[in-house]
Amino acid sequence: MRHNLIATFALLLASSTAALADASDGKVKIGILNDQSGVYADFGGKSSVEAAKMAVEDFGGKVLGVPVEIVDADHQNKADIASNIARQWFDTEQVDSIMELTTSSVALAVQAIAKEKKKIDIVTGAATTELTGKQCSPYGFHWAYDTHALAVGTGGALVKNGGDSWFFLTADYAFGYSLEQQTSDFVKANGGTVAGSVRHPLATTDYSSFLLQAQSSGAKVVGLANAGADTQNAIKQAAEFGITAGGQRLAALLFTLAEVHGLGLEAAQGLTLTEGFYWNRDDASREFGKRFMERTGKMPNMIHTGTYSAVSQYLKAIEKAGTDETEAVAKALHEMPVDDVFAKGGSVGPNGRMFHDMYLLEVKKPGESATPWDYFNVLATIPGKEAYIDPAKSGCDLVKS
Repeated sequence: MRHNLIATFALLLASSTAALADASDGKVKIGILNDQSGVYADFGGKSSVEAAKMAVEDFGGKVLGVPVEIVDADHQNKADIASNIARQWFDTEQVDSIMELTTSSVALAVQAIAKEKKKIDIVTGAATTELTGKQCSPYGFHWAYDTHALAVGTGGALVKNGGDSWFFLTADYAFGYSLEQQTSDFVKANGGTVAGSVRHPLATTDYSSFLLQAQSSGAKVVGLANAGADTQNAIKQAAEFGITAGGQRLAALLFTLAEVHGLGLEAAQGLTLTEGFYWNRDDASREFGKRFMERTGKMPNMIHTGTYSAVSQYLKAIEKAGTDETEAVAKALHEMPVDDVFAKGGSVGPNGRMFHDMYLLEVKKPGESATPWDYFNVLATIPGKEAYIDPAKSGCDLVKS
């Protein structure tokens, strides 16, 4: 009897030790690094942190028998601050993966550090296709959307509906350049023209000179290649300058539910935009939206729900791999289908791009909104294979020809 007890205890001890060995440091630690106080605070911010925590709770709070911990920080939209936080997290705080990473310059900087440290990053907040193009990483993944998908959605819809001449107001950093370039290419490929562009600093408050240039261009569409509060402010001031009253259309190339709510339906009505998620699309999205609302006081956009999906898939990959070792988890992330409230039938390409459907949306008129946060008509579903660049054409050196 005593021999059996000793043997049982030894077996339990061995299996417990093995589990701890498979999950380094006896825990799995995920860092959510984003803008929590600036122009993108509503776009992602603390709500993305809550989405990450929801994913951990829904997973059961543990993976491989060890606890999962979420930590977060505000990078203030500065690549140097983000880089310092990322290095500290990886080097001294045992963070296994960094996610969200709003702002493309930040995401590119942190992905480079994660590659150097052989750690996984999953970007949901930034848009540049460089993340899965020339600056791709074997440990880097791009989840919620990118500039190509936005160009295909919003740009394509407007060109097909007569908006065949464009002028761009562009945020003066990597994201803005990428969004302008991708949309310009798509406009021209469909027979349209680009009259010109002007670049503005991040967090601009006065758009008067930029809007006057757009107005004098005579372009049918003024493309706003910016995001967050920048887009909201540009739209408000465009109304004051009579841009739309004069016959020009505004194209909000990266605009989400959060910004529509901040702007209000009266000002936002009729805008065409593209998102990877809409809470009022089906029963599953409505159920998730209700739970998110109870925690945050708002309905989720594609950044929030994309972060939930990224954390969930990362934990599933650790479970599948039987370890949180980076190479094994990255392999599992590449192999596993993505099937959750954010993406149905999603898949990950060899360059780390997650392919999933995007939605072309139109902002409702105030009288059309039946319930709070019921802001969109779904105009079209854009299949993932159409929305995103073929990995073989992405410029990523990880993709075999």
